Formats: sequence, structure tokens, C-alpha cells
Amino acid sequence: PSADIQTPASTPRWIINRDATVSVEDGVTASVREELARRGHRFVSAETPMFGFGGAQLIHKMDDGYCAASDHRKDGHAVGF
Repeated sequence: PSADIQTPASTPRWIINRDATVSVEDGVTASVREELARRGHRFVSAETPMFGFGGAQLIHKMDDGYCAASDHRKDGHAVGF
């Protein structure tokens, strides 16, 4: 099994707003946005781009120690001992 837990913490995110529109982070590719728009999704600018998408501090216990990841959207760090 892979110990890469930084990738899911760093992957661009999306949210569905109260009015059923969709906000996406800048890292979502144009081709993904175009395909979703083709399927009828309406996009709007992210109201709170750094905090509206959540955040994570992740720790994975491995046989020989720990692997940690920290989300760039929030202040903080992941610590395991």
C-alpha cells in the first residue's frame, strides 16, 4: 500500500453551493470544468477560496513509523508520536 497521503490533501476540491451552483478551486483543469458545464453544472467564483473547501491534517500509522500530510489551505501541521 502507498503511504502517499499528501496527494489527497493537496488535490483541488469543489463545493456545491446553497443555490446548487458549483465552486471549484483553481487547480481544477479547464477540461474538467468544460465537461461539467456541458453536463449542465453552473459555476460561480469561490466565495472563500482558502477556507470554504475544508482542510485536513492527516497521519497514517505504518509498521515502521508514521507518515503525515498537511493541507496547504489551513495553518497547522500533522504530528504523530
